This record gives sequence, C-alpha cells and structure tokens, in this order.
Amino acid sequence: MRMRLRLDVAYDGTDFHGWAAQPGLRTVQGELETALAVLLRSAEGGPQSRLTVGGRTDAGVHARGQVAHVDVPDELADRVTERRLNGILRRGAPASAGSDVVVQRVYRVPEAFDARFGALSRRYEYRLRGAGLGRDPLTARFTAELPFPLDFGAMQRASEELLGLQDFTTFCKAREGATAVRELLRFDWRETDDRAFAATIEADAFCHSMVRALVGAVVAVGSERIDRNQLIELRDRRERTSRFTVMPAHGLSLEEIVYPDDEALAARAEQTRARRDPLSVLK
Repeated sequence: MRMRLRLDVAYDGTDFHGWAAQPGLRTVQGELETALAVLLRSAEGGPQSRLTVGGRTDAGVHARGQVAHVDVPDELADRVTERRLNGILRRGAPASAGSDVVVQRVYRVPEAFDARFGALSRRYEYRLRGAGLGRDPLTARFTAELPFPLDFGAMQRASEELLGLQDFTTFCKAREGATAVRELLRFDWRETDDRAFAATIEADAFCHSMVRALVGAVVAVGSERIDRNQLIELRDRRERTSRFTVMPAHGLSLEEIVYPDDEALAARAEQTRARRDPLSVLK
C-alpha cells in the first residue's frame, strides 16, 4: 500500500535551474527527491518517489506557495516530515545558497488529490521597478529593474483588457495538441513599501511563460511602446509578436495554488485533463 503526501514548498529560485529535474543541474525537484530518497533509504538504487508539481517554474522563478504530491510506502510515510526534509535540504545546499528551499508542510491527502491537475487556480506575483524609483539591494533578487519610467495608471487599465476567458496564444505557446484558452481571473497592480510595482496575476491555468509575457505586454503600454488599443489588437490577433518583451524570470513568484474540497478532487482532475475547446467553440 502507498500513501499520498502533499508537500507545501517555498524557494528562492535564483540558484536553481527551474523546478524540473535535469541531469547534472541543481533543480528544486532534484533536491527534494534526493531528500526523500535519503529518508526512504532509496538513494542507492532502490525505488524512487517521484514528485508531481502544481506549477512547474522556470529557472530563476521563485515560489512561496508551490505544491507537490508524492506516493510513498504506507509504512514509511511517518518518516517524511518537514523537520527531517529541511534538515537534509540544508545539509545538501551549497554554502552560497543557504536554505533556499523549504518544505513548509507535509500532510496526508486523499488518493484523488493531484497537485497538477486538481488545481482550481494559480496566483503569481511579479515585481518590477521603473527608472527614477531608486534601487533596493535587499530585494534585487526578486525585482526586475527597468531602464525607463512607467505609467502606473496606464498599466492598471491595460491589465483589465486581458481579464476573462481568452485565447492567449499571443502571450504563450500551448503544448502540442492543446489550446491556449485560459480564464484570467485577476490582473492588478499595487505599489509596494520599497517603491516597486507588484502585479497579482491569477488564472485557472497558465501556458509556458504566459505570466511574464502578460506583464511584458502591460509594461509596453506603461512605457508608451504601444497603446491600449494596440494591446487589444495584439490580444485578438492570437499570434506571437515582438511588439513586447517577455519579462525576466527573477521578478516572478508563485504565491498560491487553490484546490477544491476533498469530495471534488477527482472531478476537478478529470475536467482539467480534458482538452479545452477553441475559443470560437466556447463562445
């Protein structure tokens, strides 16, 4: 028998080559699975416990609210605790990195729980600072610095044009056999205490690099590279474009993944796995 465990994880992505395990590279998944192997005594060629993640972050992207699940032998499940995992992670981290990945919580979940397919929504934050706002060395690893001024109000208004059920092909590349239809639930901005601008972006799901492309498009409006009408035209054209730039990875953090109640987990996972219809069909 195997037990499914949920891991809530936070990390500074600066010194990681993204989430996904890659031979010879330090990744979040690789570090966590190595720690699990030590706890489960499978590091020397025994059966490995593979993690399934809720948000597969790119190199340099951070997380406060990452979620993963893993199936472990029932008789060994009690070995997998936050304290033990974090102790192994600290010992294995480079001295320059310190404790840059932390398991915040480990707990048992129903077999129907799926960190990837069971999510109702994912929420990200993107931090940036335009010219003239000064620099803060204490937040530099998490904030994109731009060499031009930004119009905060124009960015907020532009963000509103991207909300709702849309085909986001302009802003991402869907995987083969899928569509780029997503529902953008929230996209708004606030000014932070350290004089940065922070965007909150929430959707039912995201395509690869979609968040950074959405922010890049709004920054293009805020810096007067394009206007709001041109943004709408680009959105509706549903083609990749060079009119705006995909923003750097280090300004992005995965903040939260929301899941349904236990009784709705299986239905949600089945719904998510189904291929999304093109927007013309949905309308």
